[in-house]
Amino acid sequence: MSTPLNLTKTSAISLEKVAGTAPGLIDAYKSAETTLRKNELLGERAAVYLVLDRSGSMRSFYGDGSVQRLAEQALGLAAHFDDDGIVPLTFFSTEVHTHKVRRGLLSRSSKTIDIALNDYQGRVGAIHKGLGHMGRTNYATAMEAVIEHYQQSKTNAPAFVIFQTDGAPDDKEQTTALLQQAAKLPIFWQFVGFGNDPFTYLRRLDDMPVPQTRVVDNAGFFPAGGSPRTLTDDYLYTKLMSEFPKWLTAARAKGILR
Repeated sequence: MSTPLNLTKTSAISLEKVAGTAPGLIDAYKSAETTLRKNELLGERAAVYLVLDRSGSMRSFYGDGSVQRLAEQALGLAAHFDDDGIVPLTFFSTEVHTHKVRRGLLSRSSKTIDIALNDYQGRVGAIHKGLGHMGRTNYATAMEAVIEHYQQSKTNAPAFVIFQTDGAPDDKEQTTALLQQAAKLPIFWQFVGFGNDPFTYLRRLDDMPVPQTRVVDNAGFFPAGGSPRTLTDDYLYTKLMSEFPKWLTAARAKGILR
């Protein structure tokens, strides 16, 4: 007698659908699947978010395609976790950048804008060019925007947030306090450092003790170096998934996730 197929261990979006909708992401999708299998995460569901630094020092990373590539890699991962084929983007510098979004006959300002399997090529650069001034670096307002979007979505799945930056924020105190408070939420923050900054603050944020400062370890960090666009998909996904599995276990044990 054959063993029944366990449908919970399949990806949210099939390879066939990715190939038909976004053939340029096939390699990223396959690489993400390999990493998820290694970490026993295939079949998990999560809402994937991408937060992008738009401070002035980020200009070269938008120009050389590094940020666009990260967005594509985020989509390749999200196709396994979420069946809507969408990654909400939040752009930040001094404040969160807002976008005009039409809902029926009305137009309102939104702190997030989507990138999708059926609309991703060159999209990051196009959005970036329309956002104007590149300011300073404040994390907290971007984190608040993600929390707000996630809570309004009413999903039962956790959130996996890829938070990209090239340096420490000016609002360290607010960011640290917010990350500690957010540990009670079903949201994991994976910080990715572009460039050659020592990232002392992010390393300290990553290492905040549990349970002295937060109920669970809800953040990870890794430096992508000075040429992040050259990182292989395999390397990036391995780094992205290095702490997420441990957080899932801890969050379930604490009742943060069910």
